[in-house]
Amino acid sequence: MVTRTRTQTSKVPEQPAQPAQSEQPDQRGSAGAGATPEQATSSAADVVAGLKATSQDSLIQLLSPEGELTEHADFPLEVTGELLRDLYRDMVLVRRFDREGNALQRQGQLSIWVPLLGQEAAQIGSGRAMRPLDMAFPSYREHGVAWCRGVDPTEILGMFRGIDHGTWDPVATRFHPYTIVIGNQVLNATGYAMGQRLDGRVGSRDPERDEATIAFFGDGATSQGDVHEAMVFAAAFDSPVVFFCQNNQWAISVPVSRQSRVPLARRADGVGIPGVRVDGNDVLACLAVTRWALAECRSGNGPVFVEAFTYRMDAHTTSDDPTRYRMADEAQAWALLDPIERVRVHLVRTGQADAAFFAAVATEADELAARFRATCVALPVPPPERMFSHVYAEPSPQLDAERDGYLKYLAGFADEAAS
Repeated sequence: MVTRTRTQTSKVPEQPAQPAQSEQPDQRGSAGAGATPEQATSSAADVVAGLKATSQDSLIQLLSPEGELTEHADFPLEVTGELLRDLYRDMVLVRRFDREGNALQRQGQLSIWVPLLGQEAAQIGSGRAMRPLDMAFPSYREHGVAWCRGVDPTEILGMFRGIDHGTWDPVATRFHPYTIVIGNQVLNATGYAMGQRLDGRVGSRDPERDEATIAFFGDGATSQGDVHEAMVFAAAFDSPVVFFCQNNQWAISVPVSRQSRVPLARRADGVGIPGVRVDGNDVLACLAVTRWALAECRSGNGPVFVEAFTYRMDAHTTSDDPTRYRMADEAQAWALLDPIERVRVHLVRTGQADAAFFAAVATEADELAARFRATCVALPVPPPERMFSHVYAEPSPQLDAERDGYLKYLAGFADEAAS
């Protein structure tokens, strides 16, 4: 086991005591402990507690929902008009093609779509905090991080249309393919980060050499063994990995209050690594905190856990119906904390953007959505043998036999139709 050493000051910035997820221990939804997911609707107390948590001091916040900017001594960030405009543009464009993805699925062009609505700040802030050499391991919702890593949105389409596994180059983009199995990518990320340390890619203080890894997962994944095992290994071997948890309050139909009695950032205490809780709807706070966390990893100080406290404004996927398990009032209340709106308000209030800028971004977003749609509709329908391609790196006699047998089976239907 590698002894954990600190190469520079790595003290977690002091934060006030973090409140529990709800006002009282038993406020975990209107259903009891043995309730089914369909019954696990949140109570009014849960909604109020969640809203209080988004503004309490335990959350690192730089830009309030009202668009007021406040400096944070522990997480300094040089905020310029250019930075704000760039982040606003990122979030608007990502939200626009995300909404188009939803529409395409409803119209039968995609098999499924996984929306990110409401989580733009968490993804853009953390994605823009990465350096070119850093590596990202996403789940299946990180369209915003993909955007930040230079992955064209159209390269995501094939996966949700069911014709490929994603067409981007994970080596060139430093963005791993999407992982569907909940939490599995966190183990992969930890192993990759262990390799970075063994290769001497941390602690040199050379920005052209040092690198780190960031693993993205949701609150539901924190209940998976893979995530805990990854955190144990990362802590034991000082792996330079940031565990970035987007706590969007719902693991499909299970509220986070049913999964944990304490803020998820405190899961880090169990393995002895720093844990920070940030306002996941504040793109500036997410950028500042993730920059700090990645710098800790690159310097050789080991793993960091970041909980981005945000909200999933849409369904878990297009096959989900959130009206069955959460109240409309909850979503409406969270809409007031919209991550894009607070940036827009600040830009307008401070005179750092005018109507022409907002119109240009809206036009660019519509053009991106149109290209996204046109690419999707034009995607070819793959032949049946396509499902046997790219399964193994080398040819497999067993797989070849299965392919030939399946094609022969399908050919039998064509013979019957011809007779």
